[in-house]
Amino acid sequence: MTIEQIYTGCLAQGAYYIHSNGEGAIIDPLREVEPYIRRAQRDGVTINYVFETHFHADFVSGHVDLARKTGATIIYGPNAAPEFPAHIATDGEVFTIGDITITALHTPGHTLESTCYLLRDAAGKEQVLFTGDTLFLGDVGRPDLAQKAAHLTQEELAGLLYDSLMTKVMPLPDDVLIYPAHGAGSACGKNMMKETVDTLGHQKQINYALRQNSRQEFIEAVTDGLLPPPAYFPMNVKMNKQGYESIDSVMNQGMRPLNPEEFQQLAEAGEAVVLDTRAADQFAAGFIPRSINIGLDGQFAPWVGALIADVRQPLLLVAEPGREEETAMRLARVGFDHLLGHLQGGFESWKNAGKEADTVHRIAPEEFAASVNIGGDTVIDVRRESEFRTQHLAEADNKPLDFINDWTGGMDSESHFYLHCAGGYRSMMAASILKARGVHNFTEVSGGFAGISKTGLPVVDLLG
Repeated sequence: MTIEQIYTGCLAQGAYYIHSNGEGAIIDPLREVEPYIRRAQRDGVTINYVFETHFHADFVSGHVDLARKTGATIIYGPNAAPEFPAHIATDGEVFTIGDITITALHTPGHTLESTCYLLRDAAGKEQVLFTGDTLFLGDVGRPDLAQKAAHLTQEELAGLLYDSLMTKVMPLPDDVLIYPAHGAGSACGKNMMKETVDTLGHQKQINYALRQNSRQEFIEAVTDGLLPPPAYFPMNVKMNKQGYESIDSVMNQGMRPLNPEEFQQLAEAGEAVVLDTRAADQFAAGFIPRSINIGLDGQFAPWVGALIADVRQPLLLVAEPGREEETAMRLARVGFDHLLGHLQGGFESWKNAGKEADTVHRIAPEEFAASVNIGGDTVIDVRRESEFRTQHLAEADNKPLDFINDWTGGMDSESHFYLHCAGGYRSMMAASILKARGVHNFTEVSGGFAGISKTGLPVVDLLG
């Protein structure tokens, strides 16, 4: 028996490859399925099943393509109604993979079809529980995403989640390993640990949700402090439920090279967003006017989903040469399939063609410290509210990047201000959006609060 966790950091997502005696299964695969197929071919394994723990909201699963390419059967839990061929398991149904078994445990609460999968070894001993978004390490799945589809309140869904955990998960042996679908950084929970595997016994001791004394206390704890989900979540659910275009077709379109003239014509047609995925320093030094910067070396796909939101939005890509394919794939993971192509040769080809370019005024923390007038100048901190509450520059204004569409509308485009985040990744996203909306009179701080806090400027520190 082999269990391999395939963890993707930018999505904080765990997929699982299981095989025994030449038979295999994949749990919650990512959109790009060739790596799973190559693993199985390497091991001489036939993939019989694709297990889905629920209809994912934060990424597009590879279940449809994987089933089409391998002949595997897609498995969902009770209440699922996908619009493609799939086997809907009954609660407690057992699937055999070589010498091991997988039992479907219906655990509604995060969604109504949420299902955990319990792996037993050849001797029948419970070894591993694949929990999807029902149970995370340090947290449980948020109960507000399925409200509309379920015709239930988040409190009612939280109550269902409590019942599922108490009746299906908590009675299992303490030495059962918990393999969740997500870890720290995912928007599917609020308190996840950075670790990606743990024992159930340890989670019973440290997970705040599992330590509540009653159903009502659990409901109050898990619904407290939930931030609005990213706008692209419902669209990903729809794709996962209805099906989608083959990843091969999406990649072929995204890899279409465009020279500067072709690129400019498409950009000026007005339908496409120009998405520049280079690092913040490179973008600041020169970029195509009105393009949006979301750096590839960060939580790229979730931020594209949060800021661009509509997966149907046509995109023109500017990438560091050699990273075009990676960019297209990571966009496809979250359902952004309408790629018109990429700028051949990257931004250098645009510059060498003599095309118009813009820049962002970017300074180091030390220069910021020497020039800012605390209390007199406007300083905008685009970190999340929880980060800002912990520590922030005195007199700074907190305007989280997540809600930039709400706070840019009434901005004074004439008065100068400073802009920063934690380290410069998010503030450059904000800078690009401001520029695209006609706000130019600002200075962005490259090192963010991490650098600012070391300059001796006054800091409000609630950590003590």
